[in-house]
Amino acid sequence: MFLIIIRLLYSFLFIKFISMKLYSTSQVVKFCALTAIVVFGISAVGGGLAKDEKAAALRDGAVAVNEKINPDGQISSAEGEEQGNELTLGLEQNPAVIIPVSTGTSNYTQDEQQNIGVYTACNEAVVNINTKVTSYDWFLEPYVQDGGSGSGSIIDKRGYILTNVHVIQGATKIYVSLFDGTQYEAEVVGQDLDSDLAVIKFDPPSGMELKTISFGDSTALKVGQKVIAIGNPFGMERTMTTGIVSGLGRPIQNSNNRIIRNMIQTDASINPGNSGGPLLDTAGRMIGINTMIMSSSGSSSGVGFAVPSETAVRVVADLIKYGKVNRGKIEARLVQNSRRIAQYSGLDIATGMLVSEVTKGGNAEAAGLKGGTEAAYYGNRSSVIYLGGDIITKIDDVDVKTLADYYSALESKRPGDVITVVVRRGRRDLTLRVTL
Repeated sequence: MFLIIIRLLYSFLFIKFISMKLYSTSQVVKFCALTAIVVFGISAVGGGLAKDEKAAALRDGAVAVNEKINPDGQISSAEGEEQGNELTLGLEQNPAVIIPVSTGTSNYTQDEQQNIGVYTACNEAVVNINTKVTSYDWFLEPYVQDGGSGSGSIIDKRGYILTNVHVIQGATKIYVSLFDGTQYEAEVVGQDLDSDLAVIKFDPPSGMELKTISFGDSTALKVGQKVIAIGNPFGMERTMTTGIVSGLGRPIQNSNNRIIRNMIQTDASINPGNSGGPLLDTAGRMIGINTMIMSSSGSSSGVGFAVPSETAVRVVADLIKYGKVNRGKIEARLVQNSRRIAQYSGLDIATGMLVSEVTKGGNAEAAGLKGGTEAAYYGNRSSVIYLGGDIITKIDDVDVKTLADYYSALESKRPGDVITVVVRRGRRDLTLRVTL
């Protein structure tokens, strides 16, 4: 307000002066002197006020910055001084700018809090698995070298770990590394090629309380649901990646020439070393076991697959109890049909499982399954098969064209289960009810 009054007074005097028709030398001198006094006064007063304003702003800013570090209001931190200087620079460039200052609390989104919670709860139950394998030199002398590596989940406080068969396959020594860096030797409890799942065990020291991961319900999964993977890709221990369920019920053939049905497809990054690690839901429950990727480069391309927990629960129970999975089977000797066999026997189909022999007095014979009667060498002269019997083309709702299809159809079956079998006999399809 004071500056406005000064400026108005100066404007009035200037207008008054230039409106004079005649003026003397003394008047000119007086006006110039008055003008100089007014200009000097405006500069001094304006500069003082601006300085006071900046000082007040700096004090306010310094207190705001300091409140982040020291609630007592005392500027005692180098960080506070540095932020105060930055605040002064901002005011010099534009005094009207309001600069937000952090309150010192870290705010996470709901999604971030979810990720952090799952990782905190589960990462210590994920182990890194390394193996040693036996190789032979040019003189057929055996020597031990590094094998593969992968991940595993502790599923029991006694030291039971769930992983993939291909992680430990062919290993002479298996080592598991825990979150704290300690390493223990483990042994194989049981493994199942049909599901590519294996259980290994190490003996934890007395007093060690192991963290475990519980199983979730994979049958309730929906496409689009968020999932979290934890594993050791490229040896980077306990790495977490996130994604969604991008597909369900995928039948995928694994490296052991087995078709695993109902695989979970996910775009969560899975790379070499993730195999055997858990695929988790947002509650930290294991709904899948990361097993394989589909890639042309060998690295993640956003198409990964996990064995569903529904399969794992059944397999793990048998592996721990029996060391193997007790699946139901057809009491017959089966041979993969082929174009060569079909041409030789005059068959109208070249796929399916040829029934070479049926176990005498078994359930398959009681159900009416017929074996062959014509002996023929198969593969080499030490192997004989019998042609002319039934050809299995379907088991329940699974089309059986290959041996992998046959294993896949019986993967979830138990001894005593009754299955529907479609067979090709002659040139007709027959349906039989067979007890495994």
